[in-house]
Amino acid sequence: MSDTPTILKKILDRKRAEVTERSEKISIAELKLRIEAAKGSDQDPRGFANAMAAKIAAGESAVIAEAKKASPSKGLLREPFNPAQIAQSYEEGGAACLSVLTDADFFQGHEEYLQQARAACNLPVIRKDFIIDPYQVYEARAIGADCILLIVSALQDEQMAELNELAHTLGMDVLIEVHGAEELQRALRLNNRLIGINNRNLHTFDVTLNNTYELLEHIPADRIVVTESGIHNRDDVAAMRQHSVHSFLVGEAFMRAEEPGKKLRELFCR
Repeated sequence: MSDTPTILKKILDRKRAEVTERSEKISIAELKLRIEAAKGSDQDPRGFANAMAAKIAAGESAVIAEAKKASPSKGLLREPFNPAQIAQSYEEGGAACLSVLTDADFFQGHEEYLQQARAACNLPVIRKDFIIDPYQVYEARAIGADCILLIVSALQDEQMAELNELAHTLGMDVLIEVHGAEELQRALRLNNRLIGINNRNLHTFDVTLNNTYELLEHIPADRIVVTESGIHNRDDVAAMRQHSVHSFLVGEAFMRAEEPGKKLRELFCR
């Protein structure tokens, strides 16, 4: 895509190579066998969207709490990085779900981080990565992901529809992330409950919560809107909830705190 921001284009180029490398080591056929063998175990999908909806129905904030070791723009965020301890802290802090970065080259993530986090708690987990190929969707389910992220700016419409349908077929939910009005219209064509609005401009990396406010009126009431990036204090949370946005994806603010779950409770508990 010609208008794809430079850093995202670099990541996507690497992802295409990564899919080739991984599929040569473990085939899709092998991933399917692993998925089938795990059915009926604690690896079964935990219902990511349902967990979000339950929090909202109870009048609470539905927080997707993120475990992220590093980022391209901010560098190392947390060291030591213990996914199991972070997951337990988030669960105790009242998170609805977890987000775990699995991209290695740009975020210092790993599939094992997702597995460790999920095994340490009862929360559903989204695989936070740059999904561009069906191979990655099968891989996500094989490692225990309950949900995947699809970034509209990284995908063509046919790709997005194919990946969304495959994830649902495998029992996972999908968080579709948009950055603006045109991407939102593309996302809304899909039958999907979760719409994420990223408040970070991918070209400038500036963050403004107005991005969420401006897109809200275009989103049907049956979708769960997740605001992403820029939530740093209780005033930010209160402002979102006044606009009837009750779902949040937060990472950096928690990762810099000594006890992530305590920070979550400070931000979101009334």
